[in-house]
Amino acid sequence: MGRMTDRATARAAKRVLTARLADDPGVAAVGLTRRPDGYVVTVDLVDPDAGPRVPGQVDGVRVVTQVIGVVRPL
Repeated sequence: MGRMTDRATARAAKRVLTARLADDPGVAAVGLTRRPDGYVVTVDLVDPDAGPRVPGQVDGVRVVTQVIGVVRPL
């Protein structure tokens, strides 16, 4: 098992990844999730085709994706 990622490190990686993916129409949101082994950066995708454009890690912080579809206001 690797080292646990703390919140501050994950937040810094989230900022980097948010800037990198800001103009990608396949990305709906970028956030943080706490897991038993530390924090990960989560990327919510509009469709699975955007997945390959998201790196598996940023600055040593694991990145996970999930397809949520298009987000529309209520």
